[in-house]
Amino acid sequence: MAIALVPLKKSGIESCDLLIMVKNRQQLNHHKELSGHITLLTEKLKAEKSELITFYQGSRKIVVGMFFNKDKDRSYKLENIRAFGNRIGKQFNALKSSEIAIVGLKEVFSKEENFALLEGLELGNYQFLKYKSKKTDAYTLKSIQLEAGTLTETEIREFSTLMDAVTLTKDLVNEPVITLDAVKFSKEIEKAGKANGFSVEVFNKSKIQSLNMGGLLGVNMGSEVPPTFNILTYKPRGAKNTKPLIFVGKGVVYDTGGYSLKVGGVMQTMKCDMAGAAAVVGAISAIAKNKLPVYVIGLIPATDNRINSHALVVDDVITMHDGTTVEVQNTDAEGRLILADALAYAKKFKPELVIDLATLTGAAAMITGQYGSAVMGNESKYKKELIETGDETYERLAEMPFWREYDDLIKSDIADIRNVGGPTGGAITAGKFLARFTDYNWIHLDIAGPAFLKDAKDYHHKGGSGVGVRLLYHFTKKFVKRRP
Repeated sequence: MAIALVPLKKSGIESCDLLIMVKNRQQLNHHKELSGHITLLTEKLKAEKSELITFYQGSRKIVVGMFFNKDKDRSYKLENIRAFGNRIGKQFNALKSSEIAIVGLKEVFSKEENFALLEGLELGNYQFLKYKSKKTDAYTLKSIQLEAGTLTETEIREFSTLMDAVTLTKDLVNEPVITLDAVKFSKEIEKAGKANGFSVEVFNKSKIQSLNMGGLLGVNMGSEVPPTFNILTYKPRGAKNTKPLIFVGKGVVYDTGGYSLKVGGVMQTMKCDMAGAAAVVGAISAIAKNKLPVYVIGLIPATDNRINSHALVVDDVITMHDGTTVEVQNTDAEGRLILADALAYAKKFKPELVIDLATLTGAAAMITGQYGSAVMGNESKYKKELIETGDETYERLAEMPFWREYDDLIKSDIADIRNVGGPTGGAITAGKFLARFTDYNWIHLDIAGPAFLKDAKDYHHKGGSGVGVRLLYHFTKKFVKRRP
């Protein structure tokens, strides 16, 4: 659950459990609560090993945090601080604390490092308990008081809004398709728009048919639930860009693979195949709620990929929104079909930049594992900045080669292109397929590796990770700052 961050109350240090951050003997002497433990703590400091040491004053818990890291790589150091923040949260949850005060952060960490520590605390406190009949909440921590000078009230609000957006994204990804089909997903997007201040337009099946979105309609042919196409718009007065920044998210709410059926247990977790779409909802929620002066649009094609007597089969040919004909050679390569319609539709907005996010290929997941996402596209300046932002947020991006030779692999004998390129460079040929539908600055993120985690590590839980939200939000802040 989300932890409320509030300025330190006058009685906070005395009335609730306490975290004291220190890094040297001088700082130990500033805290009367530690007067009886100076010798022990001094010895711990000499070891220069990151530790959490708990003391008691009656029923009150006091934890001393010591963080040591000499890593010169800024990205790794921030991630280690996030992991340490997660350890702090776990410690206080184990102590059954509901409210804590934190002092000493500004003496130990920079402002950027403070954010990292609190990210680890907040992100690690997430639980998805909706379908537990006994909602035993292992995480008791609900409020953190911060002393003056740690973060401003404006920074606290912005940070909390971003964390809420990540939670929203995780919840959407963790929701099963029985309660989150394409139509219900659109309802959730509309709800997020009302709560956070952006508009939502939902195209129904007849509208999608009128737009000749053959990719979205083709994937949906095996489903009893109609597809939707969702347009999220945030355009505040004073937006610093006239041409929009567009995020496109793959919204396959469940993927069986169609007639190219997923086997060997691969179908498990396929409720996560809309993680790109969920990240777009989360990112725009944070951008709008925090009133960033930016014109941003989200495009989300949504459907499931199922099997019935009407479903697409291998060797079918479909016609896309822009008139391109596609030979279907694998019905499990469906995400690129619905994304292609969205990317073609994006042309009407004359965007400055389009970024799409998709759990697109197992090939990308094999390259990056859960440690990052594959990135490719036709734009270099923004891509470089996005990669740098990925290092800062630790939602890292590995750039794939995008050589012209890969275009030959998706040539078709009977249509303009085919939807798979064979065993070579599967993640790249998927990107090359998408590139055919763009004539603007475009970056593709294949988030198949980190979107849904099978193993927990540090502040990352099993299930939906919320990857992409923090990356897009911080990238958008840089996008805004570049403008006068």
